[in-house]
Amino acid sequence: MQASDTAALIYTSGTTGRPKGAELTHVQLYMNCTVAGEQLGLRGDDVTMAVLPLFHVFGLSSVLNGAVRRGGTIVLVERFERDAVVAAMARYRCTVFAGVPTMYQELLAADTSGADLSALRIGSCGGAPMPTEVMREVEEAFPGIVVLEGYGLSETASGTTVNTSAEERKVGSIGKPIWGVRVRVVDPEGRELPPGRENVGEIVVRGHNTMKGYWNRPEATAEVLRDGWFHTGDLGHSDEDGYFYVVDRKKDLVVRGGYNVYPREIEEVLYEHPEVTGAAVVGRPDERMGEEVVACIVLEPGSAATEDDLVAFCKERMAAYKYPREIRLMSALPTGPTGKILKKELRG
Repeated sequence: MQASDTAALIYTSGTTGRPKGAELTHVQLYMNCTVAGEQLGLRGDDVTMAVLPLFHVFGLSSVLNGAVRRGGTIVLVERFERDAVVAAMARYRCTVFAGVPTMYQELLAADTSGADLSALRIGSCGGAPMPTEVMREVEEAFPGIVVLEGYGLSETASGTTVNTSAEERKVGSIGKPIWGVRVRVVDPEGRELPPGRENVGEIVVRGHNTMKGYWNRPEATAEVLRDGWFHTGDLGHSDEDGYFYVVDRKKDLVVRGGYNVYPREIEEVLYEHPEVTGAAVVGRPDERMGEEVVACIVLEPGSAATEDDLVAFCKERMAAYKYPREIRLMSALPTGPTGKILKKELRG
């Protein structure tokens, strides 16, 4: 067996298309749990809540491998049910919780009045962008925890960038590249863009974490691995300090009347509404504008907010071409087995 041999096939979530098996090697998985775990601050005395599916790269590399690498303790919960998770974290004095944003939102809705969660110190977040308002509410609800957002994909063995501490993090960013990994933002011709919010391009990655390729999918591999760089399909920008920010998936971009509308920006505003507990923005075809902005919303139980109220809330806080023209009130947003919101179902 060689370090460069394939150790695992991790299938992509399929949120935007047919799942593909990313070939990850022994050395990639070892380096990722070692380097990313060290920079996140994992310790041998940590007790980590493992509720993410272990077939997903976040659960495998960042949770299972990260804890085992340091000789820590893992508390396995079969599936995410907020009351069961809260009870287990209190019983076993968990210090680390790793989850996707929808899990944090569920924890905010849980009854924690009789649970001692004071041991929590790190909230590792990835899998999808974390709304800033949700992060703030989590840290208010669970004193002592610091939510550290990172970024990774099945194709990059999980960890790619990370915020390393409360002192070093930038809220709203995905942090800086981990050791041994390079990240750039490029234009459609592959030219690197300078720092700045106005310079949005595709995020590309190169380093010890980049997959060998997709299993038996040479054409798909060639499409994303070009000149040694993995093209993530995510749009973002960087700042002067070397922090990166995800704006949205390229496939989620809404082009309305010739203007680019990034759903995440609208979702961030919607989460500021006190009665919104879930938000997902998508585009739908429109004869006049090309695409129209649609917001799918979950409200707090008993909320009296109307579609017009939500449109007015957005209009006050963003440019005229961005605010949603259609609001769909839903009881829940569709999610996959890893907790990611399935926007392709909302477009249907």
